[in-house]
Amino acid sequence: MQKRSLTLAIALAAGISGCSLMPAQDNATAEEKVVKTYTDIAFATFDDAYLTAVELQKSVDLFLANPTAQGLEQLKAQWVIARAPYQQSEVFRFGNAIVDDWEGQLNAWPLDEGLIDYVNDGYYQHELGNPGAELNIIANSQVQIGSETISFADITADKLADINELGGSEANVATGYHAIEFLLWGQDLNGTRTGAGQRPYTDYVQGADCTGGNCDRRGAYLKAAVDLLVADLDWMRQQWAPGQSDNYRATLLADSADQGLRKMLYGMGSLSLGELAGERIKVAMEANSTEDEHDCFSDNTHYSHYYDAKGVQNVYLGEYTRVDGSKVNGTSLSDLIKVKDASLDEAMRNQLAKTDATLQEMVDLAEGPQQIKFDMLIAPGNQQGVQLLTRSINTLVEQTRYIEQVANTLNVDALNPDTADHEF
Repeated sequence: MQKRSLTLAIALAAGISGCSLMPAQDNATAEEKVVKTYTDIAFATFDDAYLTAVELQKSVDLFLANPTAQGLEQLKAQWVIARAPYQQSEVFRFGNAIVDDWEGQLNAWPLDEGLIDYVNDGYYQHELGNPGAELNIIANSQVQIGSETISFADITADKLADINELGGSEANVATGYHAIEFLLWGQDLNGTRTGAGQRPYTDYVQGADCTGGNCDRRGAYLKAAVDLLVADLDWMRQQWAPGQSDNYRATLLADSADQGLRKMLYGMGSLSLGELAGERIKVAMEANSTEDEHDCFSDNTHYSHYYDAKGVQNVYLGEYTRVDGSKVNGTSLSDLIKVKDASLDEAMRNQLAKTDATLQEMVDLAEGPQQIKFDMLIAPGNQQGVQLLTRSINTLVEQTRYIEQVANTLNVDALNPDTADHEF
């Protein structure tokens, strides 16, 4: 996990200004135009993630100024909105080291939430041997790991970033979407039964009505975490911004188109196979483990999975729908394949549509009258869950096979999408 201070993130972002998307040069090859479309979509996706995080930041400030039950629900709703573009950005993580090295500070999971705040010990399953699993930064102005004492008299973004992976444990996650999620929902004490976390808004009320203790420090933690999230997203969107000569986008476009295509296809395959089918669905299903549920506090996992897959579709089709409804599109992988093998393009498009429809079933179950969320689908003995999740895994595996065929057709060799050590 890359640790970058809030100050550095702001400084880097300030040095690169965003510009409007520029059309591809007329003399560019079709392959170069495809890579440019990829960078256009990346910028738009990270820009949307940033803009929705700014709205989340504003909602945090309003809520902390006057905590109410309605205000907390509005804040939760804004967090869910912010997740949608971010999840679509994960397809850019694989193949682009600048994204993968940065991602952990924003989306690392699962986390041992006892590092951050109070927990119900009867429902708390933390990583064995994790020295930070019960430090409770919010309740303690200093914490000790071995012989090292760390002051948290002031809870700042820089300090939170520095404590990520404390003691070498990846479960010590102090920042990002899931830390914020825990601060908004609290623990989900329902296991594989219905219901998400139910943190009371009074956990943020100052004075005698404060519940959970340390309401001022809990508010300071929430504020610091969301400020860091915004700064990190601003830094990344600038790395993909057009019109710059010294950011990652410029470097990628200056490289060979073949290398750009390889990054695109590797990202699509690795997110489909090892990450989404494997780490995020298969592991949780086989272990019947809510600890391995991606958005475990909010029960928003169905949307996270859906939008991960949507990101893969965006890259192949060369189109992305922004949160304001506007479209970003251009020459696509589909356009390249259609010329070389129209039947393969049709099969790939059909498979992407099948994946979309299968994961939409997960969304419909979760958002429908029965409110059957992902953590309920992975309950022991839930045959409906096993069938749907197995179909989801299988369609993602089949999708990866088509991605490999696309790579072969484009003479992109040695694709080897990441399996995360899963067998399919």
